[in-house]
Amino acid sequence: MQNTDPIWDNVDMHRETFIGLSDRVFDTPETLYNEFGSVAEHRAVLEQQGFDITENAAGIPTAILGEAGSGGPVIAILGEFDALPYLSQAPGVAEPRPLQEGGNGHGCGHNLLGSAALLAATAVKDWLAASGIEARVRYYGCPAEEGGAAKAFMVRDGLFDDVDLAISWHPATFTAVNKANSLANTRIDFTFHGKAAHAAGAPELGRSALDAVELMNVGVNYMREHMPDDARVHYAYLDAGGVAPNVVQHRATVRQLVRARDLSGLRVLVDRVKKIAEGAALMTETRVEHRVYTAVSNLLGNRPLEEAMQLEMERLGPVVFDDKDRAFAKEIQSTLTDEDIAVSFRRCGMPPPEDGLALCDFIAPLDLEGEGGEGSTDVGDTSWAVPTVQARVATCAVGTPFHTWQTVAQGKTPAAHKGMVYAAKVMAATAKKAIENPKLIEAAKAEHQSHLAKTPYVCPLPDDVEPPIIKSAA
Repeated sequence: MQNTDPIWDNVDMHRETFIGLSDRVFDTPETLYNEFGSVAEHRAVLEQQGFDITENAAGIPTAILGEAGSGGPVIAILGEFDALPYLSQAPGVAEPRPLQEGGNGHGCGHNLLGSAALLAATAVKDWLAASGIEARVRYYGCPAEEGGAAKAFMVRDGLFDDVDLAISWHPATFTAVNKANSLANTRIDFTFHGKAAHAAGAPELGRSALDAVELMNVGVNYMREHMPDDARVHYAYLDAGGVAPNVVQHRATVRQLVRARDLSGLRVLVDRVKKIAEGAALMTETRVEHRVYTAVSNLLGNRPLEEAMQLEMERLGPVVFDDKDRAFAKEIQSTLTDEDIAVSFRRCGMPPPEDGLALCDFIAPLDLEGEGGEGSTDVGDTSWAVPTVQARVATCAVGTPFHTWQTVAQGKTPAAHKGMVYAAKVMAATAKKAIENPKLIEAAKAEHQSHLAKTPYVCPLPDDVEPPIIKSAA
């Protein structure tokens, strides 16, 4: 391990500013295109650090870009700051304790994600200014990753057309270069239109849209036996037809979330789900409409960038935690099951140690194959637009399931801050290596183009679908 690097020093110089940013974003958690407080915090720091700022990126009020440098290659560093609903939780407490009943919380660590990405971009900006090297670093402050597909809209709008490569990270229970395994997905709203009637006096005159939704869900459940093992379909009722059971519900809407290994497999499943909806409408004598809400692509890997990032991780060494960090992590682990903890190791491909482990103290080798745990991300579309690499960095107790109160409880702790600063160093160092070594960028682009030659990118968002933007109350 090398003792120092100018780019690491730049990260350390700004660490307190960005730890403060991660904590403030934590305190203003908003979700899905409603991150007005969070983007304001990021904008203030971008302005303070002297970035050239572009607001309303891709026409999205909560998307922001910050650029520094001139000429040369353009390195994108991707940040996020959206939260999840119903996960409000007091920080630093190892028991469920909502700050606001029904409120949101950073159950996927995006308060840390965006702050570390902007810290990395700031470190690269300072290094470019000091070295006089021609290159540009561009921070992408991205909202609505949790189902809103903001990056897919940004890609479709051309915001990555001049980018040479993109770098990102995600909080995790382990430290590794992120495997490019994710599921393409789409969210489709199916609205059934029936006929209202008095449910007791003349039910035969009604045609229930709610019955149609329930029959559709039954049909999708039966389809599960006959689709690939790694495909997924989930649903949520958006409109169950009202709260009056003595009225035959004439309108009801269900959102179906369909996931598949890649876009071609996704299209096949979506067609089948649509047929099931049509069948439910036929059975209930209702009419069905469907509209895509959002959609994202599967991740595309890039071996040259992954190898470069792995070397930077190994040069830096693992995240260094102390006894207080491990003690609180043990408290969190006491709320988990043995299976929760085992999953963390399966995901990075490492066998669990016999004596247990509170916080990850290793860097997973690049070629270990993890198991399961694949979700979806709009970084997938970025990875089809430009060569992309991501890190996973330990910020919480081994075994912590994300999208839970346990993740939120740890998102403002010293251990989380250490992982966040570490991630910034890894991303900044990877960007520096690419800028200093044009052949690395060439190799990354060559591999990227070889993938596109076999399977050209087709944006999964229909042309008429726009970001589901929420108007600011202000």
